[in-house]
Amino acid sequence: MKHLIILAFMISSAICGAQGNFEKGMQKAFELWENDKWGEAENLFERIAKAEPDQWLPHYYIAQMNSLKSWNEKDETVLKSQLDKAQQHLDLAKNISENNPEIMVLQAHLYTNWVAFDGATYGMKYGQTVTEIYNKAYELAPDNPRVVYNKAEWGMGSARYFGQDTKPFCKDIEKSIELFANFKPESELHPNWGQKRAEQVLASCN
Repeated sequence: MKHLIILAFMISSAICGAQGNFEKGMQKAFELWENDKWGEAENLFERIAKAEPDQWLPHYYIAQMNSLKSWNEKDETVLKSQLDKAQQHLDLAKNISENNPEIMVLQAHLYTNWVAFDGATYGMKYGQTVTEIYNKAYELAPDNPRVVYNKAEWGMGSARYFGQDTKPFCKDIEKSIELFANFKPESELHPNWGQKRAEQVLASCN
């Protein structure tokens, strides 16, 4: 019995130590990112992803970084390289965490990157898919502020493109801000972004 207790303690200590290293590594990557050291942050996320094959968060943030870098990219070769890398890591994240609304939102962003780059070429290809992704994410998590806000902003962009009224979506933007105020991420490492952008969009509504 004594040996079993000692073994259980050793296993528990090893698990806690691994979790501690994961959290410390992730926090360090966030600090680098916040200090505009994007390359160092991305490299650290990649090392963490290799060391923690059951964690979806490092893959998520690698994908998000490459998506963010792609918004104003004019070189299609560079854009493709970044978004291919983002998609690769997002696919890995999906394999670890299926039907995850946070991952779905980021998947919609990747397709939107392509639409923003060349609407004539990629609008027809990805437009309907983005709408379907947001609808599915909303079914799964109607109280997730990122789901509500991004779904509404995509709707506004589509309405604007087709010359339709964008005002109906403003209520959803307002709802997302209320959700942001009460949203508690699963941990300090989990996605918790979007409120400032939602507030900017709402201001444009007014």
